[in-house]
Amino acid sequence: MSDRKEEQHRITCHLDEVLQTHDVTLTELSRRTGITMANLSILKTNKAKAIRFSTLTAICEALDTSPAELFSFSPDQSFPAGTQKATARIRH
Repeated sequence: MSDRKEEQHRITCHLDEVLQTHDVTLTELSRRTGITMANLSILKTNKAKAIRFSTLTAICEALDTSPAELFSFSPDQSFPAGTQKATARIRH
């Protein structure tokens, strides 16, 4: 069990704006991707806690867009500028 309290993520999904830009409805996106309306709605309203790469790929292909257009990251404001909180180390 982790002693770390559950944190709110700082990723924002911009699916609603991208849909408007591409003049596509959630219903149409669901039809194009095979992703349920319920799951797309969770993304659209920023209630998702995770997304599968296969789901992200399907959305990007259907809307001819990229993950960078769909998501943004808000830096943790509790750390001084220029520093980052180390959460994991990747070994090469």
